[in-house]
Amino acid sequence: MILGCIADDFTGASDLGNTLAKGGMAVTQFVGVPAGRAPEACEAGIVSLKSRTIPAGEAVAQSLAALDWLKAQGCRQILFKYCSTFDSTPEGNIGPVAEALLARLGGIAVVCPVFPATGRTLFNGHLFVGDRLLAESGMQNHPLTPMTDPDIRRWLRRQTTGEVGHVGLAIVREGAEAIRAALVRLAGGGIGLAVVDATSDDDLLAIGSAVDGHALVTGGSGIALGLPANFRAAGLIGAAGSAFSGQRGPAVALSGSCSAQSLRQVEAHAVSHPALAIEPVAVLAGAMTSAMATDFAMSHKGDLPIIHSTATPEAVRAAQERFGKDVIAAGIERFFAELAVRLVGAGFTRLAIGGGETSGAIVTALGIEAFAIGPEIDPGVPALAIEGRPLAMALKSGNFGGLDFYAKACAILEGAQP
Repeated sequence: MILGCIADDFTGASDLGNTLAKGGMAVTQFVGVPAGRAPEACEAGIVSLKSRTIPAGEAVAQSLAALDWLKAQGCRQILFKYCSTFDSTPEGNIGPVAEALLARLGGIAVVCPVFPATGRTLFNGHLFVGDRLLAESGMQNHPLTPMTDPDIRRWLRRQTTGEVGHVGLAIVREGAEAIRAALVRLAGGGIGLAVVDATSDDDLLAIGSAVDGHALVTGGSGIALGLPANFRAAGLIGAAGSAFSGQRGPAVALSGSCSAQSLRQVEAHAVSHPALAIEPVAVLAGAMTSAMATDFAMSHKGDLPIIHSTATPEAVRAAQERFGKDVIAAGIERFFAELAVRLVGAGFTRLAIGGGETSGAIVTALGIEAFAIGPEIDPGVPALAIEGRPLAMALKSGNFGGLDFYAKACAILEGAQP
C-alpha cells in the first residue's frame, strides 16, 4: 500500500475512493480498522471511520489507530479526508484529529476541503458552496454539525492549539513550486496546518504536486486529484481498472439526510416511485418500526421505493427541541440500521443510501468489512461492491448528487453504464 487514507465517515470514504480510482489507483475501502493485512494489490487503502460527530477524544483515538495500521502496511503518505463542507462543531473533530496525526507524522499539512465538481471552493480562506458562503448555503441548519462561519482559518483555530497558516489563491495560481515554497516558509515559522485556497481542479492538481513527499495531507476528496500522478511519476503504481460488474435484484433507496439537496432529491424520486416518510416522533414512540417499513418496501419491491426521514430544518428543529438532538439522531440511525438488515434479509440486493451518519449506521449493522470501488454515479459518489456477497451499494453525502440520483444509482448498481 502506497497511500493510506483516514476518512471521518463512510460516504466521504467512498467519495475519496472514487477520486483515487479515477486517477488510476487500485483502491480498497475498509470499514473500520482491519484486523489483518491489506490485499497485496491495494495501492490506496481507505479506513472508513464513523468519527465525525463522536467526542473529539474518541475521534482522535480511532484515527491514530487507523494511522498505526496504515503505517504498518507500508504507506508513504497519509491523507485525512473530511467533508468538503468542513462538517464539524467549534470543538472538532477535524482540528483535533489533524493535529494528532501531524504530531505523529511531523512537517506541515495543507487543509483544503475544496471540491469544484460539487461547487465547493475556497477563496481568502472562506469556503463557498456554489455562489454562497458556507454559512448561507443551508449548512447553517445541519442538525449535527451546523456551519455558521465560512472562514475555515477562524473555525480551525477554535478547534486547535496552534496558529493556522494560509496560502492564498494568487500563490496557488503561480503553480506547484510557489505553493511548495510558501508551505516551507510557513513551516519555518512554526505553522503545522495551512489552509490553502483553490477554486478549480487545476488549482488542486498544483497543490497535489506541491505536497509530493509530505507525510500528511488533509482535505476533501478533491485534494486527492493530484496525488496519483506523484506516485505514477515515481513508478509506484500501475493502471488499475474497476472489476465492478453490477448486481441484479430488488433495489431500495434510504435517505436519512436533511440537507437542502436531499429534500429536493427525495421529492423528485417520490414523483414517480413509492415513498414512505419516517417521522422521528413516530419512531421514538414505536408507532413506526423497521418491520413496518420493510413491509412497505416489500409491497413495492419492483418499483424502486424510497424510505426517508428527510425533513425541513423547521421540522428537524422542532423534534430536537422536544426530545434532544442526540436522542433523535440515535433513534433514526438505529431505525435505518435495523431496516437495512431486514431489507437485505428479505432479498434486496441494491441499496442507495443518502446521508453520512445513516450510511455509517447501515454499513456497520450489515457487518461489511470492505468495499471495492466501482464506476462513478455522480461526482463524489461511486458504486460499491461487497466481495463475496450479493450486495451493491451507493453511499451519498447529503448534498451530493443530481435530482435523479436514486434512480440513476439503482440502475448503475445493476450494471448500467454511467
